Amino acid sequence: MTTNIEHILLVESDPEICDVISRQTLQPLGYQVEVVSDASKAIQRVVKSAPDLIISNINLPGLSGKDLIVALTSQGLQTHLIVIAEKGQENDVIQAFRLGAEDYLLWPARDTEVVSVVERSLRQVRESRSRQQLGSELKVTNQQLEHRIRDLTTIIAVGKAVISTRDQAALLKKMVEGAVYVAEADFGWLMLLNETTGGFELAAHRKLPDVWVNKLGKTLDDGISSLVALSGETLAINGTALKRFNVANLGQSAAVVPIKGDHKVIGLFVIVRAKNIPVEKGTLSLLEAVADYASISLVNAYLFRALQETADSARADEKRNLKLLSIFQTEVKSQLQSVNHTLESLLSGRMGLLTSEQQQALTNIREANHCVLKSMEIANLHQDQALIGA
Repeated sequence: MTTNIEHILLVESDPEICDVISRQTLQPLGYQVEVVSDASKAIQRVVKSAPDLIISNINLPGLSGKDLIVALTSQGLQTHLIVIAEKGQENDVIQAFRLGAEDYLLWPARDTEVVSVVERSLRQVRESRSRQQLGSELKVTNQQLEHRIRDLTTIIAVGKAVISTRDQAALLKKMVEGAVYVAEADFGWLMLLNETTGGFELAAHRKLPDVWVNKLGKTLDDGISSLVALSGETLAINGTALKRFNVANLGQSAAVVPIKGDHKVIGLFVIVRAKNIPVEKGTLSLLEAVADYASISLVNAYLFRALQETADSARADEKRNLKLLSIFQTEVKSQLQSVNHTLESLLSGRMGLLTSEQQQALTNIREANHCVLKSMEIANLHQDQALIGA
């Protein structure tokens, strides 16, 4: 059995023509046919709900079929219309075409002619509807692609910031802004683990009210972050389930994404939507990408601090060793100078006569001492420069 769902409005004052077209021809084929007797009623009906097709006689009481076309067009009502005319009214049909009619029937007409004209017009209706649907789907697809490109551009910008930005506070703020943007959220914040206390402290935020901002640098209990800190798994929650948490004071939908480093949660991203709109899986994936960048940044910052501390410790050790060496050299220099004084006394003969062999031996010792002292003076100069650098 044929089941056509198209709605056809027949505008006809002649009961016989109405019966032939509606009851005898179109309704048996499954079409929904509604009949009105004049143009005024037809206009009222179309304004309420436009039919898929209008079949109207040119010769109507009051407003003619051509007047009906003009009235519908003037009100911006786009409809597909077939006119019925009698033989000899070909000029009227041409005028109706110029006004916007799509096809015509010359009456009297056989059932097959009626069906053929109606089907031809409805094919155009279906094609037009398909084009509109395709256009709508294409528009939605383009919007989704633009949305995806926008999100990916944001993620790339965050990645570049991780590489180029040295200011940790500015970087964390930029990451929170990126998370809020891709999630189309109203609020967002980032908390970092305090290794000493084991709590998570507010490190950066976006559009938080003052009562929350006052917690900057302090432990923040929003009610749901602790769950993610324990599980290490991303959490999205909305509606009634969210009401028992503190974060419900900000909105009706939230998501928490963990930031992991060294196989543990070192930070948390939280975003909140004011309206009860669940956070989609695709959005959660984007938030996790931002969290990965945050992890890289935090680990890099930790490694940099560790290297800095190691370098500072090495410089301190070097400085301490140089000072010890300087003290040792001063003591050795003092002893050598004392030995040289004794040698000078012996070589002068004040302490008794020396054989030539003894005198030569003492002279060699004195010259060696002078060389050692000279070398120590040069070494002291380098050490002083090294201490200044350290």
